[in-house]
Amino acid sequence: MTGLTDSATFKDSWLDGFVAAYGRTVARVPGAYGVVGRHAPRQGKVSVIIGGGCGHYPAFAGLVGPGLADAAVIGDVFTSPSAEQVYRTALAADGGAGVLFSYGNYSGDVMHFGLAARRLAAEGIDSRTVLVTDDIASGSADTPEVRRGVAGDFFVFKVAGAAAERGESLDSVAALARKANDRTRTYGAAFGGCTLPGKSEPLFTVDPGRMELGLGIHGESGARGVDTMSAEELAAELVDNLLTELPAGTERVAVLLNGLGRTKYEEMFACYPAIERRLRAAGLRPYRPEVGEFVTSLDMAGLSLSLLALDDELAELYDAECDTPGYRPLRPLTDHEPTPEERGAAPAEDATSRGGIVHELLDRALGDVADAEDELGRLDAVAGDGDHGQGIVRGLRAAVRAADRVGSDAADPRSIGDALLAAGTALADAAGGASGALYGTLLSQTGAGLREHATVDTAVLSEAVREASRAVAELGGSAKGDKTLLDALEPFADELAERSLAGTELPTALTAAAEVATKAARDTERLTSARGRASRLGGHDQGTADPGATSLALLLSAVAAGVSDGACERNRRKGNPES
Repeated sequence: MTGLTDSATFKDSWLDGFVAAYGRTVARVPGAYGVVGRHAPRQGKVSVIIGGGCGHYPAFAGLVGPGLADAAVIGDVFTSPSAEQVYRTALAADGGAGVLFSYGNYSGDVMHFGLAARRLAAEGIDSRTVLVTDDIASGSADTPEVRRGVAGDFFVFKVAGAAAERGESLDSVAALARKANDRTRTYGAAFGGCTLPGKSEPLFTVDPGRMELGLGIHGESGARGVDTMSAEELAAELVDNLLTELPAGTERVAVLLNGLGRTKYEEMFACYPAIERRLRAAGLRPYRPEVGEFVTSLDMAGLSLSLLALDDELAELYDAECDTPGYRPLRPLTDHEPTPEERGAAPAEDATSRGGIVHELLDRALGDVADAEDELGRLDAVAGDGDHGQGIVRGLRAAVRAADRVGSDAADPRSIGDALLAAGTALADAAGGASGALYGTLLSQTGAGLREHATVDTAVLSEAVREASRAVAELGGSAKGDKTLLDALEPFADELAERSLAGTELPTALTAAAEVATKAARDTERLTSARGRASRLGGHDQGTADPGATSLALLLSAVAAGVSDGACERNRRKGNPES
């Protein structure tokens, strides 16, 4: 990256600039990291809402406009938006005929969009979800549902938007989008890794004379490395891998040759003739090919080829007009000049500081986790997108601020619970991604378990942590041994339970349980991921500790040290004599 922005300001900076430049077509959703088309909402029309992490422009915000998406919700770099952001964006776009959510198949997106859909349903707003699963490198043809969504997002979004524009029902729009997804396949190649904002080194490097095949769009390296190919050889590799996946009887295909951010258009054009020749030699007719950047990966060098097997119904929807900043020339839709509020200025936060035990302990944890941010990123980059350290530090900063605003008294479990609930919500909202959702659930559910008790002792905390652990497992669909933060959390909960039965005082019990969690986190290096992106990469992470378990062990150790060092005592001296 150029260094014009850093990790802390990247999302705000580019979204502000995007809306400032294209305010005639899109508006910022007030209080949310989302944009809504100025054509939306339209009463009686299904609203198509897309989204995911930033770093992929023109996906997702650049595909908002008449005939395509009605709104897009944006997370941090390569990180899902939070459920709160999805919910607010959906409310801004809903026209009363229901909402179609469509996004790539990634754990964090599934969790946060799913939570938002539940909240909308509770308020009487119907929704459907279509996951994009086009990447053939991330799963076998026998289990296409586990595949990730990459550049084929564009085809699915285009079909869904056109179906909604012509007045189809919510069920019909969802069925057509699923049909498009079922008939879309993508395969890509990388020539060099991408660099996260604020970082100086790419997430992975490619040796001279080599390239990676089967890459993702979140900075992951490819499934296998090969020697550099000519345009003709690369075209054969891309096309031939996709041909075996197309439905029987396919005669024409929509073609998308997608640049990943650093590969020049001229290079893609140089590759395209060989692709078309290969397709025609296989008896296929390329239909309205597109060459350009549609779903990028920051400054990654590389490209991908997507094919959509067309029938008459899908061809008609693919042909339908649309008008968005990132796809099709734009014309002014309105003379309206956006107000600062419409540009999405975030509401001011309550700056009141109340401090307290939860704030002090989380602030201590933030310091320890922030010191390990680079190492957590390194662990995550082995089989993921390398942003775990940044995400958790960002989330903990928000959690510390929220706990400070709410305040907490060591003598009042209800106030401790309220502070943890606020901190958990803030962490999930700020961190996003699967880790943000899981960490947020852990804090919130622990807080909920403490609120109704008269005091917080080892038994009460043990019970609350056990229930929170169950909630984390349910939300993530994970179990101990899947190489997630549960591999540190469950041993922590088990040790607390044993110490509770033995009558151990809370500071001693916490210290012992944190030591167990730290050892368990180190032991995850022997495991192979069974959940999330890393599970699709064939054991690349074996021999490396899980970043989520590692960061959780740091947090638990910091909290235990804070309690043992007298955080409760300091809280009592500040005016809480009964603590």
